[in-house]
Formats: sequence, C-alpha cells, structure tokens
Amino acid sequence: MKRSLSSLFAVALALMVVGCSDTKTAKEAAETNVAPEMAKAGESAAKTVSTVVGTKTISLANGAKVTWIQDNEGEKLMPRDLFSDASDSLYASINMPAGIPASVSTFLVQVDGVYILFDAGLGAFGGQLMSRLAALGVNPDSIGLVYLTHFHMDHIAGLVAKDSAGADVKVFKNAAVYAGQVEYDAWMNDVPKNDMQKNEMALYKDSLHLFAFGDTLPHGVLAMDAVGHTPGHTAFQLANLLIVGDLMHGYALQKDHPEINSNYDMDKAKSAESRKRLMQYAHENKLLMAGMHLPPPGFAE
Repeated sequence: MKRSLSSLFAVALALMVVGCSDTKTAKEAAETNVAPEMAKAGESAAKTVSTVVGTKTISLANGAKVTWIQDNEGEKLMPRDLFSDASDSLYASINMPAGIPASVSTFLVQVDGVYILFDAGLGAFGGQLMSRLAALGVNPDSIGLVYLTHFHMDHIAGLVAKDSAGADVKVFKNAAVYAGQVEYDAWMNDVPKNDMQKNEMALYKDSLHLFAFGDTLPHGVLAMDAVGHTPGHTAFQLANLLIVGDLMHGYALQKDHPEINSNYDMDKAKSAESRKRLMQYAHENKLLMAGMHLPPPGFAE
C-alpha cells in the first residue's frame, strides 16, 4: 500500500483541507427530516428513540444503540462537478440538478456501557457535534473510544479544540483513539499537506492505537478494508451495522452506479472496487449501512 503513494494523491489532495510516536497496536490495547429514499432503512432496522434535532437513534441486533449525528449545519448538496466520472446523461437521470443530498456525519454507539464515537467531524470548521452531544446528554469526557475511518479534515478536526491560551487540547480526554496502521503510515510519511494530521496524532499519542484490516477491536468491532478514498480508508462492522465512512459521497447516484467515483477519492480504481465489494457484502449479510456523507438520517440498506 505504501508504494509510490505520494504520486497517487497530489491532485486529489488539492481539493482537501488537511492538517507520533509512542503508539500502540490494537492488539496491545485491550430526528431530523428524513430524505425519502432513506426512510425505509431506519424503519426496518430498528425503532427510532431519539428526538434531538440532527440525530436519529436506533437499536442494533446485539442491543447496542447507535445515534446518527449530523455535524454540518443546514442542508448539504454535493455538486455535479464532484462526480466527473459520471456522464451528463447519467447524472441527468437522477434529476437532481441542484446537487445530490448529503451530510457530514458522525455516529455514536452505546454498547456494553461504553460510548464509542465513529469519526470526530468538522470541529472548528462548522461542526455541530459538541452541541448535539450536549443535547443528547453526553459529555465528551464520557466517550471511551474514538474509531477513525480515515484522516481527512471533516473526520478528525473535531478531535481538538483551543484552550484559553490558543493551544490545541484534546476534546475527548478519556478516549482511546483507534486508527488504521496503513492510514496512519501514509499520512505521517507520504501524503503532503499533513500538518493537521501530524499534530492531532501527536496530541493523542498516549492514547493512540493502530490496527490492521481484519482486526477485531474492543466491543466486537471489526475493521475492514475500504481503501481507495484514502490509502487506509476503513469500514467498521458492529453486529448488523456497517459503518462505511466515505464510501459514497453521492448516494442517489452511487447506490445504483458504484463504479462512479467522487473527485475526492485518491485512488479511483480501488475506491470503486471497495464500494462494489462492501455494498455487495452489506446486501448479502442484510447489514444496515451508516455513512458519513449519506443524506439524513445517515443510514441506508
């Protein structure tokens, strides 16, 4: 995975806002309005139990509770020019000329008496995670684990905040942070414009755990290869939930045409392969997908 990574990423990273040592391996460490095309998924998966704006909570087959949290404010539409792989006729067929409904999302899981946060969102770049956690009655100090799908800004910026002196401080003081070894190595060594990534991983170095694809992480979470969007992009399975990260940026288009990439995907061939494979896996195993850019409420079958 580390062969000539820098040559693969230079163009894609121009579109991104981007910004350790002493790490441990994973084995060393122990309702908002629902988009019409998404409503069926939440209803068939489980009973909705949250009424906090910008959230939706469901129960999984193992009894865990998972809450979708919309981190962006207001409506988000992915523009047509983000999908240069799509022909004009194909894009026109979805009849969304203003853009494809999407979100910037995180997911909070409560299992075995522990809170797990999947990705940390936008943080100072317009993130709503902290206010929505507060509305849910969840203090960031009570988050026990943070699992990262990848290292793009809109997934890790929420890990840090500024103190009164303007210094970076941990938002999740008591959390163990889990990141993929492949993703970590790429951003620390090969990917340009990585100051944010280096700084945040250094800040969390004493609680950072690196995993390999195929590892089973605490509380039965399986780390799965979803590479392509980034070099170590990871999906996570917990019971009948598959958290797919940035596997899809334009659900209305890509759900029927997984061969179509977004221009944010660093390696388009691998991204399309991962999208096809994981969507088929979810279908065959009757899993509910949760995606960081799926339209509200963030779930899809």
